[in-house]
Amino acid sequence: MENVGEQVVCLIAYHLLFAMFVWSYWKTIFTLPMNPSKEFHLSYAEKELLEREPRGEAHQEVLRRAAKDLPIYTRTMSGAIRYCDRCQLIKPDRCHHCSVCDKCILKMDHHCPWVNNCVGFSNYKFFLLFLAYSLLYCLFIAATDLQYFIKFWTNGLPDTQAKFHIMFLFFAAAMFSVSLSSLFGYHCWLVSKNKSTLEAFRSPVFRHGTDKNGFSLGFSKNMRQVFGDEKKYWLLPVFSSLGDGCSFPTCLVNQDPEQPSTPAGMNSTLKTPENHQFPAKPLRESQSHLLTDSQSWTENSANPGKGKAGMSNPALTMENET
Repeated sequence: MENVGEQVVCLIAYHLLFAMFVWSYWKTIFTLPMNPSKEFHLSYAEKELLEREPRGEAHQEVLRRAAKDLPIYTRTMSGAIRYCDRCQLIKPDRCHHCSVCDKCILKMDHHCPWVNNCVGFSNYKFFLLFLAYSLLYCLFIAATDLQYFIKFWTNGLPDTQAKFHIMFLFFAAAMFSVSLSSLFGYHCWLVSKNKSTLEAFRSPVFRHGTDKNGFSLGFSKNMRQVFGDEKKYWLLPVFSSLGDGCSFPTCLVNQDPEQPSTPAGMNSTLKTPENHQFPAKPLRESQSHLLTDSQSWTENSANPGKGKAGMSNPALTMENET
């Protein structure tokens, strides 16, 4: 490059992309995965009672009593309470046990060997930004190297060893760009549908049955659940995801007979153009602000039912998402 302005622009763009790539990669690696809070762990008395009961209905009855005040709406394939024998806790919705980390991870997506860490609720945004900035970084290198790569094949470069470096750099950047674009595109689709990688392969099971779109609230709310309400933080690898990772608003399509009843005067369901019903859904305070604007779920703040500390049980209805 002979133009000074072009050199300055390329240097600034290169180092900016490189810095954001390293920052997001660092955050993805060194952000510890979040584990379920203490209220999901069984008490000493409940553990003793569970050990005395044989596997079966009596075993499940103990778990049902322990989980009756917890914001849990997913079940196993057989309809049982999701319980982790190794961690001795009731699994929150979207929580799974990682065999590599040997612990339960909130909203687990997958265990990634490239970052040597579990990708879950605490670092999923960082992982997405890592994919985005690494893709932009590789595309930038491939684009700026393209003209010299063409000259290599047309004998337009000086006959030195540097021309082989240019060829290798272009091939490496181009190949990484192809693989990263497919992975980044896949995770963008997952975010738009509010799914994890595990949920894409095995749909979550609710009390009424399997529902592959049970956690989807519409594109905009799905994005906000991962990136947060403040758009100024969306492109920065700082934590801004909504909620606490232990409970999530759902989009249930059938009335749940075990759901708490709606307070008097509240309409418990709302019809969509597809004639699906969305029952009232209790959830935590930390998740409710995702749904409190006038064009999302409406909350009856006058008479919320109280559960354990840190949880509420308001009646909510969901808007039609277009």
